[in-house]
Amino acid sequence: MGAVIVVGAQWGDEGKGKIVDLYSRNADLVVRYGGGANAGHTLVVDGQQLVTHLMPAGALQPGTQLVLGHGTVIDPAVLLEEIDALDVRGLFSSQRLTISERAHLVLPHHMLVDELRDQRAGSLGTTKRGIGPAYEDKVARCGLRVGDLLNEQRFRRKLTTALDWWRPTIEALGGTPPTEAATVERYLECGKRLAPYVGDAAGIVWNALQQGRRILLEGAQGTLLDVDSGTYPFVTSSSTVSGGACSGVGIGPTCIDAVVGIAKAYTTRVGNGPFPTELDDDAGQALREAGSEFGATTGRPRRCGWLDLPALRHAVRINGLSGIALTKIDVLTGLDEIKVCTGYRFDGKVLDVPPFDDLDEVEPVYASLPGWTEPLDACRRFEDLPERVREYVHYIEQAIECPAWLVSVGPDREQTIVVHDPFM
Repeated sequence: MGAVIVVGAQWGDEGKGKIVDLYSRNADLVVRYGGGANAGHTLVVDGQQLVTHLMPAGALQPGTQLVLGHGTVIDPAVLLEEIDALDVRGLFSSQRLTISERAHLVLPHHMLVDELRDQRAGSLGTTKRGIGPAYEDKVARCGLRVGDLLNEQRFRRKLTTALDWWRPTIEALGGTPPTEAATVERYLECGKRLAPYVGDAAGIVWNALQQGRRILLEGAQGTLLDVDSGTYPFVTSSSTVSGGACSGVGIGPTCIDAVVGIAKAYTTRVGNGPFPTELDDDAGQALREAGSEFGATTGRPRRCGWLDLPALRHAVRINGLSGIALTKIDVLTGLDEIKVCTGYRFDGKVLDVPPFDDLDEVEPVYASLPGWTEPLDACRRFEDLPERVREYVHYIEQAIECPAWLVSVGPDREQTIVVHDPFM
């Protein structure tokens, strides 16, 4: 196969980093197509942990070429920190990374606006990384792009316009706009360091496709955080679904061979917004502790709940999923009973997918499945899994009408059961 998309099928934090890292073994290029430093991938290899926010999760595969597409928003300081962290591990060279010259920049005034807004009543609970305001500038056609870092005169001119644009908003929120001089000095210096990596990312991906190379397109966040298809307004500001991969990289949909959706064996969410299966009790706390459910970007504790099949069905349909990768099923080990939300009771009906709105008013309809006590960390084939675990996986497959292509039984790269490799 040529191009495979990996997307989050829930509210993000599904374990995409581990799965992308695993699939990267068979990929020539790993391409990030959306989001910014609000995403966090936690990679665990041989017991060592590395967290990335902008760098594609294929970074730990030494021979893989890394690309940041124009659908991303780039915080240069964060990206340079990650380059340095990889360099220390001997995993980085200038030939490995291409940053799209068309990708928009996250600048100090974006982060300031994000923080000031989050302090107000009714906030969305963002990461305060400036992602939303950066995408606002992109759509308003007044943003600065990575290529602007390479031209001092153009950067200064555009920054002046941007600060004039945002000054009334910042002051109305009670803040003081960043000084232009400090921003210019810091970011032009970042531009000098990033210059060797900046180029025509879309052209590189297209040429790789023409050469028959294998390409993995990596999403950020999850389907339910998509600006169009998610739980609006409690969403991110970019397209997180499979369709966003094409627009965020610069290739057509006919280039895509498969789409893999990553889903936990239960459900989590960070930030505000509706969450029908949330467990605000000891059971939820137990899932949080067993699954180490704390945000890789913010460190915030994740809200935990039972698996939500209506939400997962929505993800299958919106993304056109070819298969799912089921992660963290080992976290459920030791439970006598496992509940699964099969539908939502709302307005006298039972819905099998989320409603347009009012998700905070639905009543989840649950089915109960028997749990298991056997440890799963040493299982490497689907047949090695205890019978009740296999029954749980098959139940999910049938309910969402999508096969499980992978089952993760632990945090390490090797603690994975690959049922079907999308590149094979």
